[in-house]
Amino acid sequence: MDDLFATHDALAVADLIRARKLGAKELLDATKTSLRKANERLNAITDFYEDTSPPADGPFHGVPYVIKQLMADCAGHPTTLGSKFFATTPVAPADSAAVSRMRRAGLVIVGRTNTSEFGLAPTTEPAFRGPTINPWRPDLSPGGSSGGSAAIVAARALPMAHATDGGGSIRIPASLCGLFGLKPSRGRVSLAPIGETLAGAGAQHCVSISVRDSAALLDAVAGGEPGDPYRAPPVERTFLDATKRAPGKLRVAFMRQAMGQGPLDPVLVDAIERTARLLEGLGHHVEEASPAYDAAGLDAAFWRVMCANTWTNIQLRAAGRVPGPDDLEPVTRLYAERGRAVTADDYIRSVQTFHRTGRQLGAFFERYDVLLSTTIARTSLPLGTVRMDGSAEPFEQAVAPMTAFTAVCNAAGVPAMSVPLEWTEDGLPIGLHFVGRFGAEEMLYALAAQLELACPWRHRRPS
Repeated sequence: MDDLFATHDALAVADLIRARKLGAKELLDATKTSLRKANERLNAITDFYEDTSPPADGPFHGVPYVIKQLMADCAGHPTTLGSKFFATTPVAPADSAAVSRMRRAGLVIVGRTNTSEFGLAPTTEPAFRGPTINPWRPDLSPGGSSGGSAAIVAARALPMAHATDGGGSIRIPASLCGLFGLKPSRGRVSLAPIGETLAGAGAQHCVSISVRDSAALLDAVAGGEPGDPYRAPPVERTFLDATKRAPGKLRVAFMRQAMGQGPLDPVLVDAIERTARLLEGLGHHVEEASPAYDAAGLDAAFWRVMCANTWTNIQLRAAGRVPGPDDLEPVTRLYAERGRAVTADDYIRSVQTFHRTGRQLGAFFERYDVLLSTTIARTSLPLGTVRMDGSAEPFEQAVAPMTAFTAVCNAAGVPAMSVPLEWTEDGLPIGLHFVGRFGAEEMLYALAAQLELACPWRHRRPS
């Protein structure tokens, strides 16, 4: 059982439990022990829960699972947002809609994972709980803001874990930890009971060791709740079915440089070019092309929306409490104050920038099915690179290469995935980023399954 998740994904583990080859309680007890042991060196899990209720008879019957401390509530527990200010309050009166669906799918929630404060940073080094360590190398960050979830899955202490994504926070840690991570289309997974997050840029799903686990979980959690502001279009069959069929001949565009950024590291350019050749070998039509949009204008709009949401969320959740001088990290406090000063005109113009960018990407995806790049514009992320204890300018400069390819997908609401297809000479994972048109998760899953078969990655794991 010690190495179970190195050889079995979540669906395979659930099959063992249903076949009575593995006891659900035996698995739960052993997993809790191994999680605590892994956490001693990774600092990935902030809270451990005791769940004694029998698991539902769903596709993931009896599989232990962890929920990120952001954008999802577990009944009877606080959602800290990675912040000291919300360490104990407010306590969630009920599960959020997605968490309820996860439980109905058979998952057993055993704890919460670390995140950057309010999910603002693409790393996981909050002052409140301390930095999470990348299991590939102890001087590296697993990325963020879903770094706690990614680290625990990369260490094979679990086969998959909850993750959220407002500008790349599923795909960035998936890339840095050698995992599969798909951000769904806007409205594919309900955020109820909260409203839209980051003007519709926020999404939630998971990081996983296999493509089929991600697809099956999206089948389980997808769908709207009454009154949701928007929903993604319905699918023809299921996402899991999509992983079992060929994607057909796709029109793939690849880009060697991020919009508004300098040249990529040659290691990353080589990874993109090798992946382009791999896709050609699989029968796809591949050519170099990039969508046209105002990258600088979108970046400015993103920060305004981020600041405004930071201020508003503090006010809503604090219920009259005022943060003390040590309750928030310096960058969080600065962004909250900036958000307080954002005018209605500025906010609406920023949302319109999101929508305009979405239409520009929509036009691009009339000509192409997939856009390929690397997930991030770095080969690794040393701890301390992205700091929230200083001023805004160095923070934003450090963030820029992390979100250069990912954030536009959040603004436009389109699905995108990081696939661990390449590796540096010293053995670190490089995620390749694939973007599809709105609602095209089925196509992305079919492509991901094809790539997983052509270039398997599950055997690659931290020592």
